[in-house]
Amino acid sequence: MARKRTLNLRCPTCKNPVTRNDPEFPFCSERCRLIDLGKWASGAYVISSPVNDSSDAIEEGTSAEPDEER
Repeated sequence: MARKRTLNLRCPTCKNPVTRNDPEFPFCSERCRLIDLGKWASGAYVISSPVNDSSDAIEEGTSAEPDEER
C-alpha cells in the first residue's frame, strides 16, 4: 500500500506547525509575519559575502582569464 508523503512545515519565527492552505503561509500568523519583516527592515538578515560569478565578469567586458599576448 502506497503511503502519502507529508511534510512537517513550521513557522520560521515561532516554529508552530503550518499548512500550505493557511492565509499567512509560510508563517502561522500575521504577528510572526510582521516580526520577520521587522528583522529584514532592521538589518538582522544579511548576506555574509557577495557571490562572485565568472559570467558577471564576462558581461562587464572583463575576462576571468588572463589576456593573451598579441
